[in-house]
Amino acid sequence: MKEHTNFLRIAGKRLEIARYGPSPEDAPTLVFLHEGLGCVSMWRDFPARLAAATGCGALVYSRLGYGLSDPCSLPRPVRFMHDEGLQTLPGLIDAAGIRECILIGHSDGGSIAIIYAGGTPALPLRGLITEAAHVFCEKITLESIRNAGRAFKNGDLRSNLEKFHCANTDCAFWGWNGAWLHPDFVDWNLEQYLPGIRVPMLAIQGEEDEYGTSAQLDAIVRQAGKKVETLMLKNCNHCPHQQQEAKTFDAMRAFILSILGPSPDKPVGAKRKSRFSGENQRNHE
Repeated sequence: MKEHTNFLRIAGKRLEIARYGPSPEDAPTLVFLHEGLGCVSMWRDFPARLAAATGCGALVYSRLGYGLSDPCSLPRPVRFMHDEGLQTLPGLIDAAGIRECILIGHSDGGSIAIIYAGGTPALPLRGLITEAAHVFCEKITLESIRNAGRAFKNGDLRSNLEKFHCANTDCAFWGWNGAWLHPDFVDWNLEQYLPGIRVPMLAIQGEEDEYGTSAQLDAIVRQAGKKVETLMLKNCNHCPHQQQEAKTFDAMRAFILSILGPSPDKPVGAKRKSRFSGENQRNHE
């Protein structure tokens, strides 16, 4: 498995990246978009293993102000996820030479992926996977973010995050916390982008997600412009790829392979039986 950790310069700023597996010339690329407090290293070995299991390449990046990327100015605007999905992510995909991609977004990263998929021409996009994505603001989300602020000030959250974000720790945390808790964020909503999604989609969430309810999945299924498969995981909070790693990995792998290798008499958009046994599941055309 080939790995290359480096930086890409987008709009004059350095973004930390890690690449695994085949080059974009040889295979589709899985593009990983991290959560509101995440970065390249917090994905651990999950991207590399999923790339190896699917034959894809993988590109993982830290957004501005996260990980080893350049810092960003604060406060972040309420529309920071819109800016990422409509401006930075298309620039990154182009700069990385990606010809075909499947986006895999966790939490804020999932929301950014939805904005990209539904709000841009998204020419290289083959499919979309989200974990714990938000398409509107909920009270449970804001309360959990307030609790995170208390843990950052008075608990060990800051020291835990510093291991991954180094000099960007305060930038990463307060940029995320401050934007979500801005008074205008209660009206934040991405549902307008859902009808524009024209690729197969897998949406995953934990039943005990402290940052969002199943209403997020319901909105995605109801309004997306293409097939959505959903997986609701028991005994799982906000991070399925860590808290239910095996089931999340298997679901993603099966979904990706179904996109890359449909039989000639069954197009990608054709209805098929769910592959996710033992958990709550739904299919939507």
